[in-house]
Amino acid sequence: MRYKHILNKKITIREIIFILLLILCLTPVVSAPLALLLGIIVAQWIGHPFLAVNHKATQILLQLSVVGLGFGMQIDSAIQTGKDGFLLTVISIIGTLSLGYVLGKLLKLEKLTAYLITVGTAICGGSAIAAVSPTVKANEKQISVALGTIFVLNALALFVFPVIGRALDLSQTQFGLWCAVAIQDTSSVVGAASKYGTEALQVATTVKLTRALWIIPISLLSALAFNTKGTRIKIPYFIGLFVLAIILNSYIPFFQEIGTYVVHISKVGLTLTLFLIGASLSRDVLLSVGYKAILQGLVLWLCLAIPVLIYIYFCL
Repeated sequence: MRYKHILNKKITIREIIFILLLILCLTPVVSAPLALLLGIIVAQWIGHPFLAVNHKATQILLQLSVVGLGFGMQIDSAIQTGKDGFLLTVISIIGTLSLGYVLGKLLKLEKLTAYLITVGTAICGGSAIAAVSPTVKANEKQISVALGTIFVLNALALFVFPVIGRALDLSQTQFGLWCAVAIQDTSSVVGAASKYGTEALQVATTVKLTRALWIIPISLLSALAFNTKGTRIKIPYFIGLFVLAIILNSYIPFFQEIGTYVVHISKVGLTLTLFLIGASLSRDVLLSVGYKAILQGLVLWLCLAIPVLIYIYFCL
């Protein structure tokens, strides 16, 4: 009976508009930043008609797209890129976590909210927040505020970073590394890097997913710090599939032949992901964030992005 009700339900005008825009995002006309902007406009204009399934769809689509990008990379360059970004990753994570703790105290922001924003900034945005939230027993409000903060700043980064990169004439490697370290969420990292160039995309994706592995030790330490024993740690298994894709593309001719097509489809999937993320940033979500959360996220972001940019520009 339930399925008959769904089939008999009339499609509304806003659902038609939303679906048409989704289809538009499948075409070369819409770039990753434009897709995000379209999503934000939709959220304010007609609202997201399929919001109940948006989070799950976004998560699956992002992970599949990232795995698909692995078919455009070679194992040797991926290993070298991971090594090059390792020390910078470690220093930036420790520095961001320390500064986030201090800022949370100074701003008198709710403890768990401040912590989730800090972890999201330090590691990989929404994925880190989703993984750490159960280990610290965060409630829905705290998670929503942290995610809202990260996504708002990521929307800004997607437009600002390529402009700064070109103004400073950063190389593909420099820009990819800067994106991976200084932009919080994987979706915006890949979106900004893909706009800059193919090599930047490969560097950014590899370093960002290496960084995402820090979810595991940070989740374990979070459970100890907040004394929440017995909670399940979410392990980002899709990173293993990304590595497998690189290996297959490096050594098996068949995957090398289809790699270009898979990467193209993955970039389209990423464009759809950014549209869905933008469409989730409704007026209510933006208002729920609050100025203290945005301020903490912004200060953390600037204190991470600017020193890393200076180091990359002058030392690499």
